[in-house]
Amino acid sequence: MPVTEIILAVLLGLISLGLIVAVLMQPGKDKRLSGAIAGGADTFFAKGKAGKWDQLLGKITVAMSVAFFVLILVLYCIVAA
Repeated sequence: MPVTEIILAVLLGLISLGLIVAVLMQPGKDKRLSGAIAGGADTFFAKGKAGKWDQLLGKITVAMSVAFFVLILVLYCIVAA
């Protein structure tokens, strides 16, 4: 197994662990849903006001998932060649 495959495999493992952590740290959507079902008017007005932490976690999740996908394709191209 060449050194590049080992490095990319370790990087893939780290990115996958980071992606798992980023997804698990995001708040659940059930709080907003239960407020909407119960008739809470405050959920309508506070709809687009997610916290900075929530937005950052969302961006991190998207970036890590794109990196995960690209790294999988690169590893497949290296191993298949």
